[in-house]
Amino acid sequence: MQPIFLENKGNTKIVSHRGLSGVETENTLAAFVAAGNRDCFGIETDIHVTADGKYVVIHDCETGRVGENNLTVENSTFAQLREVRLLERGTDGYSDMQRLLSLQEYLRVVRRYEKTAVIELKNTIPAKNIAEIVQICKEEYDLEKIIFISFHFENLVELRRLLPEQKIQFLTGEYSQEQTDRLKEYKMGIDIHYIRLTQERVRELHEAGIVINCYTCDDPADAQKLIEWGVDMITSNILL
Repeated sequence: MQPIFLENKGNTKIVSHRGLSGVETENTLAAFVAAGNRDCFGIETDIHVTADGKYVVIHDCETGRVGENNLTVENSTFAQLREVRLLERGTDGYSDMQRLLSLQEYLRVVRRYEKTAVIELKNTIPAKNIAEIVQICKEEYDLEKIIFISFHFENLVELRRLLPEQKIQFLTGEYSQEQTDRLKEYKMGIDIHYIRLTQERVRELHEAGIVINCYTCDDPADAQKLIEWGVDMITSNILL
């Protein structure tokens, strides 16, 4: 599959979901480099804590969907996870060149291509580990070029405590006024399933001072509608 290029993005920025995952195996070096070499604003990824307190790049809680072996991420060490060969896109096999990456390795790719890092914190993460993730990000990249996202609001509250001015977005599949009020309270943006948005909701969120990202839109016609409504970001597997 080839990327789909949008003709008119207006002021909307495109975030490559798990790298350019419509072209390469998600959350791999190949996917991140493919996104880095194209005209996207950000490169999104997912971070889990391993059994030995390392930070590994993978979406699922198990490796079986993308890996040759099925390990539970949080019950495995980083070294064990690194041994899992990943799918080679466009083939039925697995590749020695495709392995799970560390948070540091992901950040080095994003830094090389001068993209914005969009980092999803998977599951509920203890405060100690969130502090370590922040420290790694400080050491490897510029916090001004990082957006943290999570479905777990408590992760983001802890991030806000540590980083009062950090760009943070709450991941959600729902829309409500109560949620909007909480986002205003904690100075967070939103990363919402795009089908939950309407032109009126985009207007309401912007009037509340909330930055709008939305996931995961791969249809050019839907993306064009979101752009016309004025969303700030669209997260996509294939659109650029």
